[in-house]
Amino acid sequence: MADVRVQENVVVGQGGDYELKADVFQPESQDGPTAAVVLLPGGGWQTCNRGGQVDRYGYKLARRGLVAVVAEYRVMDQAPWPAQIHDVKAALRWVRANASELGVDPDRIVVCGSSAGGHLALIAGGDSGQLEGNGGNAGVSSGVAAVVAIYPVTDVSEIAHRPERAAMFGSNPSEELIREATPLSYARPGYPPTMMVHGTADTMVHHSMTTRMYDALDAAGVHVDLHLFAGTDHIFDTDARFSEPIADFIKLFVERYVPAQVAVAADN
Repeated sequence: MADVRVQENVVVGQGGDYELKADVFQPESQDGPTAAVVLLPGGGWQTCNRGGQVDRYGYKLARRGLVAVVAEYRVMDQAPWPAQIHDVKAALRWVRANASELGVDPDRIVVCGSSAGGHLALIAGGDSGQLEGNGGNAGVSSGVAAVVAIYPVTDVSEIAHRPERAAMFGSNPSEELIREATPLSYARPGYPPTMMVHGTADTMVHHSMTTRMYDALDAAGVHVDLHLFAGTDHIFDTDARFSEPIADFIKLFVERYVPAQVAVAADN
């Protein structure tokens, strides 16, 4: 699109034997550094198709003046937990390390994910460095200014013991591993501002996952916005009637909670 500059298949890190790639969407014209949104696809930790997020939010957010980076992570057939969050942290470090070239304010990096990607985004927001991993740009912070989670999994205790998840969590995951991989475990004071989106007719990830996380963050005193869409199922935002307003919500959320700092001239 003429109003958006796109770089595809940019190598942003290394996950084991895999090159981690991302697609970068920048507004054609920028008036100084802007916020960046690192977008994480869903797929039940079984697939990680960057194309879905490209269609839904890559272009949309760039047209709204944000830099969008659609990142990938290893899925469970490639590596077990915590490789997935290690890869997300690598992408966040890459954006911060390359902030100047991207036209990004390194203090205004937001992580956003859908479904399994929302699960990872919420953990990236709450982890204080224990899940950093090795993926490039060592010593660069992977911290985020805010989190957006769209129909996320917030509690893996309900699914971690299922045989179909053994490649992800192991055949007999420990309570510590389940706690580490559960976003609800990270809801505490100091968690970044968060926006959550879910459909109330979701047959894959029940919307109570999101309302429980909302309640936990709210109880911890975190600034948290909640958008529930009545009667909508999982990945309802493939419909532009929903993804366009959600992109507007993300833009507004960033402006509210991750505002640009305005320099104030000193008095003479």
